[in-house]
Amino acid sequence: MSLAESLDILFEDNHCIAVNKPAGWPATHFAGEETVDRLVKAYVKEKYKKPGKVFLGVVHRLDKPVTGVLLFARTSKAAARLSEQFRQGAVEKVYWAVVEHAPNRLAASREQRDERVNRLEMAGTLEDWLFKDDAAGRVSVARKQESGAQHTLTHFQVRARHGGLTLLELRPQSGRKHQLRVQLSSRGYPIYGDRKYGSTDSLGPAIALHARSLTFLHPIRNEPITLTAEMPKYWRGPFAYLLKEAA
Repeated sequence: MSLAESLDILFEDNHCIAVNKPAGWPATHFAGEETVDRLVKAYVKEKYKKPGKVFLGVVHRLDKPVTGVLLFARTSKAAARLSEQFRQGAVEKVYWAVVEHAPNRLAASREQRDERVNRLEMAGTLEDWLFKDDAAGRVSVARKQESGAQHTLTHFQVRARHGGLTLLELRPQSGRKHQLRVQLSSRGYPIYGDRKYGSTDSLGPAIALHARSLTFLHPIRNEPITLTAEMPKYWRGPFAYLLKEAA
C-alpha cells in the first residue's frame, strides 16, 4: 500500500494539506512513536519526489485518541498565516462528541446537579477556567483567581439522544489542551471511551470525539475553505441510532 492509500487526504495544494486523522496516532512531536506529521511528510516526499527534508508546518493539534480534520502548512509563509488565524480565533472548529450520562458525578447538592444537567438539555455555552498540570498530564477546572488558569468557552448543541448517550455538536472558541474533554466531564458527561476523564466505556485507542469540520481562510488566496471529515466507521456500531437521528 502506498502512503497516499494509507492517508485520508481531505485537501491538498502547494500551500496546505489536510487529512482525516485516525485515532491512536499523535499529531506531532512524540519521541519514539510514529506521528501523523511524519507520515504526511513521507507522503509529500514520495508524491513530489522531493530531495532532502520536506517542510511541514504544524498549525494546530488533535489529541492522540481524537479523529478528524487535521491541517498542515506546506510552506513557511502559509504556516505563519494559518497559525495567526488560530491564535486570533478566526478558524471555525466544529466537533462531534458522544457523551455518557452520569448525573451522579455532578456537583454535591441536588440544586447544583439539576442546574448543571439543564445546561446540557439545550443549546448553550460552557464557560470555565482550566488549569493544566503538565506533570500529571491532566487538565482540571479551576477557580477564576487561580494562578495559571485559562479562560475557556465552548458553544454546544444537542443533535441526538439514544440509549443513555447524547450526540453533541461543539464549537470551541478557545484552544486549550483537553478543553472539550474536561468541560464535559466536569459536568458529569464524560466523552464515551475517555477513561482519563471518567468514562466507563471503551472505544479501543479512540474516544468519541471527532473534529468534524474546519473553516479557515486560504493563506495565499484569502478565500474561505471548509473541510469536513467523515465519521470513523467504528462509530456506526455503538452510535448507529444517534447518527441516524442526527441525520
